Amino acid sequence: MNAMLLPTRKDEAWRYADLDALARVWPVAAPEQIIVASGQAETRYLIQSAADGAVAIHQLAITLEAGSRLDFHVLNAGGAYGRVSLDVTLKDGAHFELGGVILGTGEQVLEIVTTVTHAEPNATSNQVVRSVLGGHATGSYLGKVAVARDAQKTDASQSVKAMLLDRTATANAKPELEIYADDVKCAHGATVGELDKAALFYLASRGLPPAEAKQLLLQAFVAGVFEGAEAQEALTSAALVKLGAMV
Repeated sequence: MNAMLLPTRKDEAWRYADLDALARVWPVAAPEQIIVASGQAETRYLIQSAADGAVAIHQLAITLEAGSRLDFHVLNAGGAYGRVSLDVTLKDGAHFELGGVILGTGEQVLEIVTTVTHAEPNATSNQVVRSVLGGHATGSYLGKVAVARDAQKTDASQSVKAMLLDRTATANAKPELEIYADDVKCAHGATVGELDKAALFYLASRGLPPAEAKQLLLQAFVAGVFEGAEAQEALTSAALVKLGAMV
């Protein structure tokens, strides 16, 4: 029965998932509920650092009441398959800020999947996701922004960038807009690239060993994503440990 209910590749939100790994933990727990009360501001974070070979699924359903704000920071770096899924609903004048980093190597499959629904007018959202992938790892960001018919004055943006350390790694980026209002401002951008060889040469010419030069450039690539986070030091430290192991 559970196997019949498993997602398939036809489900867009699971297109790049490791379905074999998912079957090991299916059915997954119901999403954790987070509600930010009207006029309140909260910061939260999630470090996904499951053990090698483990499957980690984190699902959250978030509601931001009128005039509230949530800053949410994610580091997705552990396990054979790690998925962080956020379903966010914004009421009048609410703001949602996401800073996410995906760090994968080996055969890891790591995902950040978001659905941000602007249900009422004047809400804003900003999502920034950075990925560093090596080996045969797959890192995916699927982000849907849905603007309801009466959600005028919506302002939503998505910035997605991925860095591939090896040509065998894969980065998937799928920002998506579904807009039913006509007075909105929505923007998204996605890029995939490699480390700048000229920058690596410059650092090497200044005496830095190759591994240190790579780590420095990668640190700069993800810098700023965790700025202002509730646990900025913990997030940054965990990211640096993983980056050090990757290079």
